[in-house]
Amino acid sequence: MVILYSFESYSTEDTVALAEKLGRKLQGGEVLALEGDLGAGKTHFVKGLAKGLGAKDTVTSPTFTLLHLYEGRIPLAHFDVYRLPFPEAFEELGYEEYFSGSGVTAIEWSDLIAPFLPAEYLQIKITRVYRQETGEGRLISFNPHGESMETLVKELVLNESSGH
Repeated sequence: MVILYSFESYSTEDTVALAEKLGRKLQGGEVLALEGDLGAGKTHFVKGLAKGLGAKDTVTSPTFTLLHLYEGRIPLAHFDVYRLPFPEAFEELGYEEYFSGSGVTAIEWSDLIAPFLPAEYLQIKITRVYRQETGEGRLISFNPHGESMETLVKELVLNESSGH
Protein backbone atom coordinates (compact mmCIF):
# COMPACT_ATOMS: atom_id res chain seq x y z
CA MET A 1 0.00 0.00 0.00
CA VAL A 2 1.44 3.38 -1.02
CA ILE A 3 0.87 6.18 1.44
CA LEU A 4 2.00 9.56 0.20
CA TYR A 5 2.12 12.77 2.22
CA SER A 6 2.70 16.09 0.49
CA PHE A 7 3.63 19.58 1.59
CA GLU A 8 3.85 22.73 -0.50
CA SER A 9 6.73 25.16 -0.10
CA TYR A 10 6.92 28.58 -1.67
CA SER A 11 10.32 29.62 -0.35
CA THR A 12 13.69 28.16 0.53
CA GLU A 13 12.92 29.07 4.14
CA ASP A 14 9.73 26.96 4.08
CA THR A 15 11.66 23.98 2.68
CA VAL A 16 14.40 24.35 5.30
CA ALA A 17 11.82 24.70 8.10
CA LEU A 18 9.94 21.55 7.06
CA ALA A 19 13.18 19.56 6.90
CA GLU A 20 14.28 20.96 10.26
CA LYS A 21 11.04 19.72 11.83
CA LEU A 22 11.71 16.29 10.33
CA GLY A 23 15.30 16.37 11.60
CA ARG A 24 14.12 17.03 15.16
CA LYS A 25 12.00 13.86 15.01
CA LEU A 26 14.78 11.56 13.82
CA GLN A 27 16.33 9.14 16.30
CA GLY A 28 19.22 7.81 14.22
CA GLY A 29 19.40 4.91 11.81
CA GLU A 30 17.02 6.49 9.27
CA VAL A 31 17.76 6.59 5.55
CA LEU A 32 16.24 9.46 3.57
CA ALA A 33 16.17 9.07 -0.21
CA LEU A 34 15.84 12.43 -1.97
CA GLU A 35 14.75 12.80 -5.58
CA GLY A 36 14.17 15.84 -7.78
CA ASP A 37 15.48 17.70 -10.78
CA LEU A 38 18.56 19.90 -10.68
CA GLY A 39 17.75 22.97 -8.61
CA ALA A 40 14.62 21.43 -7.07
CA GLY A 41 15.83 22.07 -3.51
CA LYS A 42 17.32 18.76 -2.35
CA THR A 43 20.40 20.38 -0.79
CA HIS A 44 18.26 23.06 0.90
CA PHE A 45 16.18 20.24 2.35
CA VAL A 46 19.35 18.60 3.71
CA LYS A 47 20.39 21.97 5.20
CA GLY A 48 17.18 22.03 7.22
CA LEU A 49 17.59 18.39 8.14
CA ALA A 50 21.11 19.06 9.45
CA LYS A 51 19.80 22.02 11.45
CA GLY A 52 17.15 19.81 13.04
CA LEU A 53 19.86 17.26 13.90
CA GLY A 54 21.91 19.97 15.61
CA ALA A 55 24.75 20.12 13.09
CA LYS A 56 26.89 23.24 13.41
CA ASP A 57 28.73 23.09 10.07
CA THR A 58 27.25 24.64 6.93
CA VAL A 59 25.80 22.05 4.59
CA THR A 60 27.07 22.17 1.03
CA SER A 61 26.34 19.91 -1.89
CA PRO A 62 28.74 16.94 -1.97
CA THR A 63 28.39 16.71 -5.76
CA PHE A 64 32.11 16.39 -6.45
CA THR A 65 33.12 14.54 -3.27
CA LEU A 66 29.97 12.35 -3.15
CA LEU A 67 29.82 12.35 0.67
CA HIS A 68 29.92 14.93 3.47
CA LEU A 69 29.66 14.08 7.16
CA TYR A 70 28.17 16.41 9.76
CA GLU A 71 28.28 16.08 13.54
CA GLY A 72 25.29 17.06 15.67
CA ARG A 73 22.84 15.54 18.15
CA ILE A 74 22.83 12.71 15.61
CA PRO A 75 25.53 12.41 12.91
CA LEU A 76 24.44 13.03 9.32
CA ALA A 77 25.94 11.34 6.25
CA HIS A 78 25.00 13.37 3.16
CA PHE A 79 25.52 11.55 -0.15
CA ASP A 80 25.09 13.07 -3.60
CA VAL A 81 25.31 10.23 -6.12
CA TYR A 82 24.59 12.30 -9.24
CA ARG A 83 28.17 11.88 -10.51
CA LEU A 84 28.59 8.19 -9.77
CA PRO A 85 29.98 6.56 -12.93
CA PHE A 86 27.62 3.58 -12.45
CA PRO A 87 25.25 2.49 -9.63
CA GLU A 88 27.56 -0.25 -8.33
CA ALA A 89 30.17 2.44 -7.52
CA PHE A 90 27.94 3.27 -4.53
CA GLU A 91 29.30 0.11 -2.88
CA GLU A 92 32.82 1.55 -2.99
CA LEU A 93 31.64 4.44 -0.80
CA GLY A 94 30.93 1.99 2.04
CA TYR A 95 27.26 2.88 2.18
CA GLU A 96 26.40 -0.17 4.35
CA GLU A 97 28.30 1.39 7.25
CA TYR A 98 26.02 4.44 7.09
CA PHE A 99 22.79 2.53 6.46
CA SER A 100 23.36 0.32 9.50
CA GLY A 101 24.92 2.98 11.72
CA SER A 102 23.42 5.16 14.43
CA GLY A 103 23.38 8.30 12.28
CA VAL A 104 20.99 9.60 9.66
CA THR A 105 21.77 9.09 5.98
CA ALA A 106 20.45 11.48 3.32
CA ILE A 107 21.01 10.57 -0.33
CA GLU A 108 20.47 13.06 -3.14
CA TRP A 109 19.59 11.48 -6.51
CA SER A 110 18.66 8.26 -4.68
CA ASP A 111 16.73 6.99 -7.70
CA LEU A 112 20.13 6.31 -9.31
CA ILE A 113 21.03 3.77 -6.60
CA ALA A 114 17.53 2.42 -5.87
CA PRO A 115 18.62 -1.27 -5.72
CA PHE A 116 20.89 -0.44 -2.77
CA LEU A 117 18.23 1.24 -0.61
CA PRO A 118 17.27 -0.67 2.55
CA ALA A 119 13.81 -2.12 3.15
CA GLU A 120 12.93 0.80 5.45
CA TYR A 121 13.56 4.31 4.18
CA LEU A 122 11.78 7.58 3.55
CA GLN A 123 11.52 8.62 -0.10
CA ILE A 124 11.34 12.41 -0.43
CA LYS A 125 10.52 13.75 -3.87
CA ILE A 126 10.73 17.46 -4.59
CA THR A 127 9.04 18.76 -7.72
CA ARG A 128 8.44 22.26 -9.03
CA VAL A 129 4.85 23.49 -9.02
CA TYR A 130 3.26 26.69 -10.20
CA ARG A 131 0.05 28.11 -8.79
CA GLN A 132 -1.53 31.24 -10.24
CA GLU A 133 -2.12 32.70 -6.77
CA THR A 134 1.26 31.86 -5.19
CA GLY A 135 3.69 31.55 -8.07
CA GLU A 136 6.46 28.98 -8.33
CA GLY A 137 6.99 26.62 -5.45
CA ARG A 138 7.86 23.08 -4.57
CA LEU A 139 5.73 20.05 -3.84
CA ILE A 140 7.58 17.93 -1.28
CA SER A 141 6.17 14.39 -1.21
CA PHE A 142 7.04 11.87 1.49
CA ASN A 143 6.60 8.21 0.62
CA PRO A 144 7.46 6.09 3.67
CA HIS A 145 8.79 2.58 3.10
CA GLY A 146 8.33 0.53 6.25
CA GLU A 147 6.32 0.88 9.43
CA SER A 148 8.80 3.07 11.33
CA MET A 149 8.96 5.54 8.43
CA GLU A 150 5.18 5.62 8.20
CA THR A 151 4.94 6.43 11.92
CA LEU A 152 7.57 9.15 11.56
CA VAL A 153 5.72 10.85 8.70
CA LYS A 154 2.35 10.60 10.47
CA GLU A 155 3.87 12.43 13.46
CA LEU A 156 5.27 15.10 11.14
CA VAL A 157 1.89 15.52 9.42
CA LEU A 158 0.13 15.86 12.78
CA ASN A 159 2.62 18.51 13.91
CA GLU A 160 2.31 20.42 10.62
CA SER A 161 -1.50 20.38 10.78
CA SER A 162 -1.50 21.57 14.40
CA GLY A 163 1.00 24.35 13.60
CA HIS A 164 3.96 23.03 15.62
